[in-house]
Amino acid sequence: MATEGLQENETLASLKNEAESLKEKLEEERAKLHDVELHQVAERVESLGQFVMKTRRTLKGHGNKVLCMDWCKDKRRIVSSSQDGKVIVWDAFTTNKEHAVTMPCTWVMACAYAPSGCAIACGGLDNKCSVYPLTFDKNENMAAKKKSVAMHTNYLSACSFTNSDMQILTASGDGTCALWDVESGQLLQSFHGHGADVLCLDLAPSETGNTFVSGVRAGNLSDP
Repeated sequence: MATEGLQENETLASLKNEAESLKEKLEEERAKLHDVELHQVAERVESLGQFVMKTRRTLKGHGNKVLCMDWCKDKRRIVSSSQDGKVIVWDAFTTNKEHAVTMPCTWVMACAYAPSGCAIACGGLDNKCSVYPLTFDKNENMAAKKKSVAMHTNYLSACSFTNSDMQILTASGDGTCALWDVESGQLLQSFHGHGADVLCLDLAPSETGNTFVSGVRAGNLSDP
């Protein structure tokens, strides 16, 4: 038994030594790559010329302040929401309205296009995030196919689909962000600790879509 205990101690010591050796090698490799400081690189960056922007098209149709917009991934269509209680899907090339829906409340503060381009999400002072499927029939009643996905205890300030149509992130004046399953409406995860109204959020541009940043009324950013 004493011999077995001694062997185990020797094995453990050997593994610790191996781990320390690997750690030292990792630090050496990091040191090789750490050959310059960020401020040194910034000093060598050439200054950019003046960026000129001009209006290409004006989309007219809302009766009050536009509170949110989102491009479709086809780079042609836009969804917008307004203080007039309307959500409109536009063809940005022709400026035509393709779909429109009147929400049960004014101040529709958030809207988002699904990655597939086949649905939109929106919400505001109704404390909900509603998803509307889009069809080629422009005369179809979109409100009849509305699905209420998220329910907060205060106004909805922002929403964004993840990398699929099946999950959506929401931010709210109740001080939380939340991840929801679109099909079932089930709350998958809730993000607390903001300490104030969450006013905006944005997903990191990655394939996994598992990181987002949120901004709060107190002037802070959070990276859940």
